Parts: sequence; structure tokens; C-alpha cells
Amino acid sequence: MKTSTALGGIAILVLIVGGAVLSGILDPDYDTSAVDAQNQVPDQQLLAHGKYLAQAGDCAACHTTKDGAPFAGGVAVPTPFGTIYGTNITSDQEHGIGDWTSADFYKVLHDGIAPEHPLYPAMPYTSYRGMSRADSDAIFAYLQSVEPASTPNRDTTIPFPFNIRPLMRGWNLLFLKDTLPSVSKGDSDEWVRGRYLTNVLGHCTECHTPRGSLGQLKLGKSYEGGAAEAIHAPDITPAALAARGWTVEDLQRFLAKGIAPQGSAYGGMYDAFHHSTRFLSEGDNKAMVKYLTGDTPRQAVVFKPEPVADTAENLRAGRSHYLALCAGCHAATGQGKPNVTVALAGNSTLRNPDPHNLIQVVLHGLDAKSFPDQQGRQAMPGFSDKLDDEQVADLVNYLRGSFGGQPSDVTAKAVLAAH
Repeated sequence: MKTSTALGGIAILVLIVGGAVLSGILDPDYDTSAVDAQNQVPDQQLLAHGKYLAQAGDCAACHTTKDGAPFAGGVAVPTPFGTIYGTNITSDQEHGIGDWTSADFYKVLHDGIAPEHPLYPAMPYTSYRGMSRADSDAIFAYLQSVEPASTPNRDTTIPFPFNIRPLMRGWNLLFLKDTLPSVSKGDSDEWVRGRYLTNVLGHCTECHTPRGSLGQLKLGKSYEGGAAEAIHAPDITPAALAARGWTVEDLQRFLAKGIAPQGSAYGGMYDAFHHSTRFLSEGDNKAMVKYLTGDTPRQAVVFKPEPVADTAENLRAGRSHYLALCAGCHAATGQGKPNVTVALAGNSTLRNPDPHNLIQVVLHGLDAKSFPDQQGRQAMPGFSDKLDDEQVADLVNYLRGSFGGQPSDVTAKAVLAAH
């Protein structure tokens, strides 16, 4: 009898605490700051700094569509639970954040809670939580200066019960962390700045870390690669970067220019480059790379492809497909052509132990993209209509084995799963 009473009391207590958490009465409150008066006397230096931070934070990638007004929202963010759309964060008072305070904005970044309701972690507050109040205020001041766009927000397609927003407070209680694990070792000032740029502002963890069944980051595997989109975010731990041939200098070039000897940015990384990393100052560029590689970078592994004449018997079918379909742009020996296509010999995607992205590119191709210094990459067609799964596997195995030094063990079954 006493045990039943005790269990009943515990259950009631859990219900009361749970109800209090979900109701929002325990949500934190923050004070407003001096930036709330910026509309009256704009501080141009603060606005310029806020713009830089918004670029470093890659806000445009989710809040600006290809043909839409800046920061007017509408970008689709697919998740396993349904599609979420980036919201209007212009100064429009009806559809944007024109009637928010700096405290409201900081609460969104720090806790994932907007004035109307909790947000889903597709908005990377799980990383932004580490942002300083000063940087939050600067970004807020800048966004308040952006031309208002009267663009209504799109509803999510999240089904029941995940569409019950208050449940996100429970999710936060379980999974929201004050700090994220460090991907490398270091203690220099440059490394510390790089950790802030990478873990917090750049929120690289959000794409490059796998997630659990409830959408939570698997922080024990930080930066070991994520599969949120068709093109997977690869493993960018220091060991993985070095194994794929990335040097400090090449990483700096890639973040600034989108192109390096290891290949060009594509998929979600092109958006991150286009909207964010190319705008980093030289010092912040170096700091981010310092954090990704550590205060004592590993030696990059150099790969030299085998001569074409030495192609193994089991790769010759793939080589025939390569010569027929790929060599016209990539050249017979895989050296590529400037402003047409990248080199394949030593390409980071081909050197990736996970063949998923290579299979995706062979099947579906790539869009044309432009890069700084009048550089570009022409569109690449997909070959899903020209090759069957067995033939795609042969081609992928040839590319990986001849140009990437990887095992030629991709099967037709793996290709089918990637369609």
C-alpha cells in the first residue's frame, strides 16, 4: 500500500513538473539592450559588424530563397519528420521580426523559443546557444535595418504529434547543451576563435554530425558526417580531413574560394560557401581552419593514382564507361579542365571511404556553379538514364579505385539504395 502511494505521488509530481515545463512558465527571460533604440540613431559600425556576423552565421542559406527578398524566408528544410520552412526575419512587423526586441531575438538563438512558440531544431539554436549576447544584439540590429518584406511565412508539414510545439520544450530539456564538444585539440587564441566560428556561428555541427531518432545531435560523433540531405555532409574530423589529403592551405582556399585541388563545393556545402565562408576575414578563415585541424595539424596523406595502363581487370568495365561518358570533360587521366570540371585524381569525394556522395553525383549530376576570380564549374549530367545499377557500380568502383585509392567494393544494391 505504501509503495503504491509513493509511486502515485511520484507520478503526480512528474506530471506537475512536466506540465510546468511544457507550459512555458519556466522559460528564461532576458533584458533588452541598447540596440533596441537603433532605429532612432543607427550605429553604422554596429550594423556593418552585424551584417558580417549574419554572414558568418549563414543566415541567408535558410532565410533567403533564390528569387525572394533577402531574409524573407521560404527556404524548404527537409527533415525525417516533415518539411520546415525558413521564416521571414526582415523588419516587417506583420510577417517578420519587426516587433521583436533584442531579448526576443537572443531567446530564439539561446533557447529556441520565439515569442509565438518554440522552434524546431532545424533552426540551429543547438549551436547558436553558445553565441555571445553582444553578437546576438549586433545581428539583431542588422536584421532590423534590412528592408521589410511583406512575405507570409509558410506552414510546416510536420504531422501529429510532432506538430505540437510545446513538446519542443521537453526536447530541449533532454538534448539542448550549453557547449558542444571540440573536434580538435588546441588552446591558442586562434584555435579558440576558430571554435567559436565553427561550433557556434558557422554551426557546422548541425550538418556534419549524425542525428538520433528524435533529431538530436549524436555529440559523441561530432563532425563524423551527417546524412540530413541527399548529398551527405562528410566526416571533417582532423583525421578524416588529413586522410583525404586536405592541407591547412587547401582548406583555407576552399573556404574562401569554394575550389581547391581536392575539388569544388557542391550540395549544401556550396550554399555554406556562397552565403557564408567566402565572406570571412582572412583572420577568421585561418582561425576556422586552425580549429578544424588543431594547433598541431596532422600530415595530409598524399595519393598518387595508378597509371591507366595498370587498371585492374575488375575495374575495366568501369573504365569503359568512364572513357565513354566522363573523359570528355574530366580527361582520360582525370586531370579535369579549368572552368569546366574538377580534377578527379585525388578528389576528396573519391577518397571518401563512404561512396554515397559519389554515387549520388554519378546518378543525378551537379548544377553549374560560379566561384570567385571568374572561376566556375559547368553542369554535369546524371547517368541514371544511361547506366543500370550494375554499370553505375562499375563506374564508381573505377573512380574510387583508380583516382581515390579506395576499395572497389560498391555493389548494385548500394546504388539502388541511393536512388
